[in-house]
Amino acid sequence: MHLFSRPINQVLACVIMALLLVATSAASIRAHEIRPAIVDLTFPGDGTVRLDMSLILEAALSEIGVEHADTDDSPNAQRYDELRLLDEAGLAAEFDRFEVRFLEGVRLVAGQESIPLAVVEAGFEPVGDTDFARLSRITLVGPLPPGATEVSYSFDPAFGPSVVRVPDTEGAYSYSVYLDDGSPSAPIPVEGGLTLSAGQVFIDYIGIGFTHIVPKGLDHILFVVGLFLLSPRLKPLLIQITAFTVAHSVTLALAMLGVISLPASIVEPMIALSIVYIAIENLATNRLSPWRPFVVFGFGLLHGLGFAGVLTEFGLTPTHFVSGLIGFNVGVEAGQLAVVAACYALFGAWFSDKSWYRARITMPMSLAIGCLALWWVVERTGLAA
Repeated sequence: MHLFSRPINQVLACVIMALLLVATSAASIRAHEIRPAIVDLTFPGDGTVRLDMSLILEAALSEIGVEHADTDDSPNAQRYDELRLLDEAGLAAEFDRFEVRFLEGVRLVAGQESIPLAVVEAGFEPVGDTDFARLSRITLVGPLPPGATEVSYSFDPAFGPSVVRVPDTEGAYSYSVYLDDGSPSAPIPVEGGLTLSAGQVFIDYIGIGFTHIVPKGLDHILFVVGLFLLSPRLKPLLIQITAFTVAHSVTLALAMLGVISLPASIVEPMIALSIVYIAIENLATNRLSPWRPFVVFGFGLLHGLGFAGVLTEFGLTPTHFVSGLIGFNVGVEAGQLAVVAACYALFGAWFSDKSWYRARITMPMSLAIGCLALWWVVERTGLAA
C-alpha cells in the first residue's frame, strides 16, 4: 500500500509526528561534532620536543569535554557559539588569556619529570561559514631533560579527546593513539620510534570505529535506522547490513591506500542524500524491493569514503595497516549492530507485528529522518548560507 492511499488523518498524524521529531532534533542540525585534537609529536634533534596541534580551539577554550558528543550538549555551548563568531584577532586574544590554563592541560612527561611547554606559533582561520567548525593550529615546544630517552603525552579531557601521532621519515606515522580520558600515551622513544603489537592496534581501532558510529555518527545511525524501519525482520535486515559493511570496507581500504579519493565537499552531501533516498523509499512502499540490497551496497561505497576521512586524521600506522583497518571495520559493524539492537528493543520487538506499525512507526520516523537528512544536504552544499 502506498503513502497517498492512506486516510488523510493518518497522513496528517505522520506529518505532525515527523515535525515534532525534527524539532527535537534541531540541536543536532546546528551542532558541531566534537572532533579530536590532532597532535604530531616530533623530536627535531636540537634537544627539544615539538607538538604541532590542529584542533577546534573554541571547544577547548569553552572546556567542552569528552563527555559530550557535540558542542550543543554542553552547558558551555553559548560560550562556544560566541567564540565561533570572533575573527582571527579576537580568537587570538581569547587564546592569550587562556594560554596558561591550556598549557596546564597539555602534558609531556619524561620519566618523572614534567616538560615545560611554550607556545611558539599559533594560526587561526577566518570566521567563514559558522555552520562548520574551524581548525586552529598551535605549536608547542619544550626542552628535553638531559638523558631523556622517552616521553609520554596526555591531554586534559576537559578540552576534549585527542590523537597523538609520531611521524616517521617517510611521511607516514609510526605510532598513533586515540586518548579520551586523560590517561597518558605509551612511552614514546626519543630515538627509534615506537612499536605497537598488531593486537594492540586492532583493539584500539575497534573502539575508534564503534564510537564513530555511536554516539558520534548521527548520519550513519539514521541510515541504519532507515534500513530497519522498512523491514525489521532479521534476514532481510542482515542482508542489507552485510551489503553496506562489505561496500564501505572496500572503499575505506582503497581510500586509505590512496587508490581513490573524493573531497568531503562531495562525499558528505551524497551521504546525506543516501539517507533521503532510504527515507523516501520507506514512505513509498511497504515491501523490500529486490534491488534494495544493491542500492544499499552503492551507498555503502559512499559511507566508506566518509570513514576514510576519520582514519586519515588518526594516521593509521603502515606497520599495522591491516589490523587497524580490520579493527576499525569491526568497531563500525559493532556500532551498526548496536543501533539495530536498540531499534529492536525500543519498538521492533513490541510493535513490528501490529497492523498499525507502518502507519505509526515506519512512516513518521522515515519522514522525520528524510527531513533532517534533506536539511543536511542543503547545509553541506552551502545552499543554506
